[in-house]
Amino acid sequence: MRKLSTFLLALALATPALALPKHSPVPGGIAVIDLGPASQPAPTARWGEQPLAVVRDNGRWFALFGIPLDTLPGELDVAVASGAGATTRAVIVGLKNYPEQRLTIKDKRKVEPNAEDLARIEREQAVTAAIKKRFSATAPATDFALPASGPLSSRFGLRRIFNGLPRNPHAGLDVAVGTGAPVQAPADGVVANTDNYFFNGNTVFIDHGQGLISAYMHLSRIDVRAGQAVKKGERLGAVGATGRVTGPHLHWAVILNNTPVDPALFLPGN
Repeated sequence: MRKLSTFLLALALATPALALPKHSPVPGGIAVIDLGPASQPAPTARWGEQPLAVVRDNGRWFALFGIPLDTLPGELDVAVASGAGATTRAVIVGLKNYPEQRLTIKDKRKVEPNAEDLARIEREQAVTAAIKKRFSATAPATDFALPASGPLSSRFGLRRIFNGLPRNPHAGLDVAVGTGAPVQAPADGVVANTDNYFFNGNTVFIDHGQGLISAYMHLSRIDVRAGQAVKKGERLGAVGATGRVTGPHLHWAVILNNTPVDPALFLPGN
């Protein structure tokens, strides 16, 4: 038994650190929940019916809980099950106010779609909703890199007003780069979908495992196909200005447990 315990401890210590996302338990943020030593079998974690990603880092298990943008301050319960039994972990959600952003869109149909556009948007929303709900067994790598080389512009969570009309908050992070600039995978994964969408333009979705999904929007070109395995740094396509945009840029979105979260939380120094 002592030899087995020593082996498990050595195995846990030998596992490289994953560079966990920043713990930020606010609306649109991520709660990083310590579930105990990795010398024990992997536990599972759920928020309601939604399974959460559980990863091993520095010899311990952690659950990653993406908190919806419309969550009010207060307490949320996460159910944890392990060999030792079932427990509940309380996550205290703090307050965060996001600033407002006003934009002018030249293509008025991208702000006030017609009936044909609305039918297309409804079809596309059903497709993207299914992608965001994916929960594959693969443990995700969380040491993300910025997918394009450029300054960060519009930040996550901005309350957006297009042509004077309020619309959904900004559910991603924009990188200010010009048309044709390369877009690269921030971490290993499998391409879940590529298509041209009414609002998002040319888009690539990557499944990183256990409900961690990333998306790359407004591309001028797509260089990968659905089902293709990609490595960190591999080219996905090129920056463009397709879909609802004011100009060329990369819109990068990250979904965790079917919830858009701030991609900057996965980047070093943010």
